[in-house]
Amino acid sequence: MTARAPMVALKDVRLADGPRQLFDGVDLALEPGVRACLVGRNGAGKSTLMRILAGLNEADAGDRFVTPGAKVVFLAQEPTITGDNLLAWVTAGGAEPHEAEAALQAFDLDPQRGTAGMSGGEARRAALARAFSERPDVLLLDEPTNHLDIFAIQTLEAMLRSSRCAALIVSHDRTFLEAVTQRCFWLADRKVWRLDKGFAAFDEWSEKIAADQAEEMRRLSKAIERETEWSHRSITARRTRNEGRTRELHAMRQRKAEGLRDQQRSMTMTVESGMTSGQRVAEAKGISKAYGDKVLVKGFSTRIQRGDRVALVGPNGAGKTTLVKILLGQIEPDEGEVKLGSNLAIAYVDQSRDALKASTTLWDALAPDGGDQIMVQGRPKHVAAYAKDFLFQDSQLRQPVASLSGGERNRLLLARALAQPANLLVLDEPTNDLDMDTLDLLESVLADYDGTLILVSHDRDFIDRLATSTIALDGRGGVVETPGGWKDLISQNPGFFDRPGMVAPRSAASKAAPKTPPAERRTVKLSYKDQRRLEELDGLMPRLAADITALEKRLEDQTLYARDPKGFDRIMASLDKARADLAAAEEEWLGLEEKKEALAANG
Repeated sequence: MTARAPMVALKDVRLADGPRQLFDGVDLALEPGVRACLVGRNGAGKSTLMRILAGLNEADAGDRFVTPGAKVVFLAQEPTITGDNLLAWVTAGGAEPHEAEAALQAFDLDPQRGTAGMSGGEARRAALARAFSERPDVLLLDEPTNHLDIFAIQTLEAMLRSSRCAALIVSHDRTFLEAVTQRCFWLADRKVWRLDKGFAAFDEWSEKIAADQAEEMRRLSKAIERETEWSHRSITARRTRNEGRTRELHAMRQRKAEGLRDQQRSMTMTVESGMTSGQRVAEAKGISKAYGDKVLVKGFSTRIQRGDRVALVGPNGAGKTTLVKILLGQIEPDEGEVKLGSNLAIAYVDQSRDALKASTTLWDALAPDGGDQIMVQGRPKHVAAYAKDFLFQDSQLRQPVASLSGGERNRLLLARALAQPANLLVLDEPTNDLDMDTLDLLESVLADYDGTLILVSHDRDFIDRLATSTIALDGRGGVVETPGGWKDLISQNPGFFDRPGMVAPRSAASKAAPKTPPAERRTVKLSYKDQRRLEELDGLMPRLAADITALEKRLEDQTLYARDPKGFDRIMASLDKARADLAAAEEEWLGLEEKKEALAANG
């Protein structure tokens, strides 16, 4: 079986960012249907590389190839939603109206909703709906899970798995990447390394490469020592004859300097609890809270003790931030009472970033009382030095906060919060806009933190690694608390988040069937045959999706084709058939659902 031609590819791409070489011979290719992730440390150039792939930026050198007629769609980190309503904005990208409606509804958005005043999560879901409804051949997603709740992330996972497009994804969400990717690209040392396995295999693979690179650096250092010693012994008569060797010495020194510079671009982060709080941090008894008809919490009790790591999860708008503020005594409950413990020193990182004024400079945000010193864990430190710990350049210190990217603003908030000792650390969506290296560092720091942590997050892996208990809100007033993380919560509370009448999300990749014309005789429900078929499809689609996942898993074996080419071909044929069957089933299901809705409306 011959290799498939790529839908989009880069060959020997080079790009400099001022004096710094960003890419030095990058190769990257995406074949039809391949879902890959692009991983790299902060500042490596992941977003820039995505924009070059999308044709939005040009490289200094190298080639970009796109299959003639292929549609490439790029979703940026901070999409801007404009127009009268969501349907108009989504169709402005070229999508058919019925495709746009299906995609918006899949992400739980009203197509007629206006675009003004949208939250970060709503804007992200609208942008994803537009991207899928355009039926791209190549989909480039830059941090697509930012500001999404867990359920929107799961919808995105399902839509990616059912889509036939090639996809390249930059994300910090490990659980999401493990669920959808079949290939990893690692941007490191100005080049791209490729692994033909999903993200679950990335850490072990990248650690081996990093160890090999460290050994190479050690050998390079030894070679420089040897050549330097030779150059010192070299006499003038031999110098002309050995100019090539001298040039090689200079080149080796340059490679070492570049390698060391890359290694030094890592963040420094510490957190200290300071004085010990009382054993009881917060205790809530029978608390309830509602805003008008919207009930957020009803009859909930909990006790948070010193050293606990409590995660709060639930749909966007369920009231997680409100519950945190009730537990901190910042908002009064409608019913019940909250008692706070003694000696609490609280640091709060707010997801809305309201603590940062757009016109304030980075320097003033770190040192609001003036001067060039900031107290960090009780010790004075120069503002510029502390800013460098969080990867800020000297040139950024006098820039307004408004000029910072989302990830930079989040790092600035963390820098401010972690400067002072705090025995109660409250992090509301701390993972938004953070790259994976920064997130891993934050996780490591929090794991060693001896204070109490309250965490609001939609990052399932982050929760599973840190939480000692998880509080879940269903958005209708129901609240449960379970020891452990997200997986423990779901296994011990099946169906907790289900809503009455909830229907599985429709696939935006499915083509909507035409509306059934009204019959002469007034009918208010599906025929027995149609209803039976609808029930069959409800069971068939999950089985087909599971078959596809199993077949894709078998194809991850890189030795399969060499060992059993006929078996490989059979699996590929079965995979193509399963995907086609799933697409047909989704299309038929969608047609029957629309027919059912139309009949109910006519009745």
